[in-house]
Amino acid sequence: MEYKQKKQVLAISGSTRQNSTNRNFINAITAFSKNDFNVIFFDKLSELPHFNPDSNIKNIPKEVIHFKKLLNNADGVIICTPEYAHGVPGTLKNAIDWTISTNEFAQKPTMLITASTDGQYGHKALLEILRIIETKDIDQLHLLIQFAKTKINSKSEIIDEKTLIDIKQLIRKFTKVLIKKADEKTVEN
Repeated sequence: MEYKQKKQVLAISGSTRQNSTNRNFINAITAFSKNDFNVIFFDKLSELPHFNPDSNIKNIPKEVIHFKKLLNNADGVIICTPEYAHGVPGTLKNAIDWTISTNEFAQKPTMLITASTDGQYGHKALLEILRIIETKDIDQLHLLIQFAKTKINSKSEIIDEKTLIDIKQLIRKFTKVLIKKADEKTVEN
C-alpha cells in the first residue's frame, strides 16, 4: 500500500538544554528519516507546569493542552533522553504524568533512545513507564547509547559506526510500526 501523506512524528528530548547530545540525536534521526516521516520537535518541556491531578480534568493549563494536542495529532513519538542520577529526567516524567489519565500515549508507536554516560537505570525505568502507559511495540523500539557524547558531534553527525547502524535499524523498525498502525487504522475505518 502506498501512502501519499508522510506520517507525523513528535520528538521529545528529555534534556532541556538547547544544544544537548539528545537534541543532536533527534536532529540526526530527522535527517535520516526525512523520506519516511516528518519530525515535529517539542521544545517546551520545561514550560509544562508541575503535574497536578486536580488540573488534569478541568482548568487544564494551556501548555498542557498544546502538548496533548501535539501527541494526539502525531502518528508516533520519539523520545531521546539522558539519564539523570540513575533516573528519568523530572521534566520528561512530568510531561508523561500529564497524559496518564487521558491516554495520549496508549497504542502510539513510540521509539525510546536513552543517550547518556551510563543510561542503563534511566532507560530501564522509562521502558517500564512506557510499557505501563501502553505505548505500541516499545520492547522492539528502544536503544541505549552509552557514552553518548563520544558517538555524535555538535553538527548532529553520528561518528560511531555501531551507533549509526543501530540508529538506522531502529528507524526502519519504527517506520514499519508506523505503517502497520496506519494499515490497522484503515481496516478499522
